[in-house]
Amino acid sequence: MSAPASVSGNGHQPAATHPTPIPYPANPVMKWAYKFPILLWRLGLGRITGRLFLVLTTTGRKSGLPRRTAIEYHTWHGRKYIYSAWGDRAQWYKNILADPLVTVQTSDGAESMTARRVVDEDELADAYGMVEQNRQMRQWVKLLLGEELTRERFLAEKERFFLVALDPAKEPTPPPQSADLWWVWLLLGATVLAWRISRR
Repeated sequence: MSAPASVSGNGHQPAATHPTPIPYPANPVMKWAYKFPILLWRLGLGRITGRLFLVLTTTGRKSGLPRRTAIEYHTWHGRKYIYSAWGDRAQWYKNILADPLVTVQTSDGAESMTARRVVDEDELADAYGMVEQNRQMRQWVKLLLGEELTRERFLAEKERFFLVALDPAKEPTPPPQSADLWWVWLLLGATVLAWRISRR
């Protein structure tokens, strides 16, 4: 199965970058802000953070190394969906075009998945219910279209929406993010204890 077919759903990779209502985060501060949920995961708070954000581990299309991104996700009819707010400019989206096999971590734990862009009209029509119920997604779509979203407009403008479905995969996927900074809590606890003892 070719990577573009798995992501785009029609076997064709997007030919051009699609405009987005908010500039792509280029400065270091904004990039750090978007990666902050990953820091929480590394601190061992994945069970809490993973209720809203998932950690998506892709394979770097150039480096071949694991690349991780924190993305808000939604579950609809038992399937997890994510949305590329910056369309085909997002680095993680470019990575899944090259290799759709990903690892997803939520409060449910780590799962091996295949990422695919939703382009089938029946599935999009069903997913519209998810978008309609989510205030943030509705606001984003309103910025993108310049008007309120309707089911008809959603389907007519489907090339502008980068909704990605995550399906279970049996093939090997990149290693998940570990809670490798758990020891920070021990250090913090020891520091607080030492401070309290010193004040006696």
